[in-house]
Amino acid sequence: MIVRKRERRIKMNIQKINELKEWLNEQKIPLAYISNPQSIAYLTGYHSDPHERVLALFISLDQEPFLFTPALEVEAAKKSPWNQDVVGYLDTEEPFKIIAKEILLRYGSPQICALEKAALSVDRYEELASYLPGTAFTSDISSFMQRMQLIKTPNEISGLLEAGSWADVAFEIGFSAIQAGISEQEIVAEIEYQLKRKGVSQMSFDTMVLTGARAADPHGTPNQTRLVDHSFVLFDLGVVWNGYCSDATRTVAYKEPTAFQEEIYALVLKAQLAAQEAVKPGITASQLDKVARDVIEDAGYGSYFNHRLGHGIGTSVHEFPSIVEGNDLVIKEGMCFSIEPGIYIPNQVGVRIEDCVYVTKDGCLPFTKTSKELTIIGG
Repeated sequence: MIVRKRERRIKMNIQKINELKEWLNEQKIPLAYISNPQSIAYLTGYHSDPHERVLALFISLDQEPFLFTPALEVEAAKKSPWNQDVVGYLDTEEPFKIIAKEILLRYGSPQICALEKAALSVDRYEELASYLPGTAFTSDISSFMQRMQLIKTPNEISGLLEAGSWADVAFEIGFSAIQAGISEQEIVAEIEYQLKRKGVSQMSFDTMVLTGARAADPHGTPNQTRLVDHSFVLFDLGVVWNGYCSDATRTVAYKEPTAFQEEIYALVLKAQLAAQEAVKPGITASQLDKVARDVIEDAGYGSYFNHRLGHGIGTSVHEFPSIVEGNDLVIKEGMCFSIEPGIYIPNQVGVRIEDCVYVTKDGCLPFTKTSKELTIIGG
């Protein structure tokens, strides 16, 4: 089935689609197959998790593009910002046979088609190739898609700021839920329930609330552990709002913390603020990581900071670039990424403080505003 293009008040990402076409022209490639749902959302404004079904976007150098979706998503795609053709398929049909037919009908038999090789499974590649024996799928567009999303437009930054403001709301809800004996999972439930009541339908990842020594597990899973006095509570959370993600971490204290806990917190805060202050166009990702890491290593806790400083953020919560030692990528205005140093001492204490920021012409600004000074609740 085909739904013809129609006018919509909200537009798809024309600027980025044109950048992709410029790349195709430079590479002398007539067609690109975009298979990553996050990439598709970034270009079209249509957000979908197709699960085991096929979602695809085909961008031609000189012909109209088309979006390919399961039949049950066609109406949603029609109502999205995408204003070009939508082709749907039924569960009883062979999706790649239909895709191949559409390609041949619209574009003839292209000699080359670029793929997101990092996102396309081998079996799907082989199935599509079997229907298009005259097309070479040798060009990988994955790295270009990563680079294209590095520099955010003003509209994208606006979307990320809105998502960040909802993270602030989530922190407020979570902090208010803290009381003696409450479990980690109960705090998570309260945050997500109250956000849904306010209109937030989706978190950008599983909300993390970890108490006491459990906060020393950087990617721990909340459970029925109950809050006790003089414990740290680590919140790592974010939402999806209008297609853009937020991601932020705060660590707060329930009742007065010990001197050791305060020492660790102050050290992580110092590292986070130093790195955020160092962000400016011209510094490299590796240098930025070193700013925060040196603060923690100089205090003797370097081995307890066991992950990169940060990651990119946009329509997905983890994007390019990686702010890590050895990455000599030069930071530029418009890039968006997290700054999240942490210290995790097993069976004792864990602290992480994170803001995602966008790079300005002479520094950076965070998407979240919740205070990073040590907050003591119930003191």
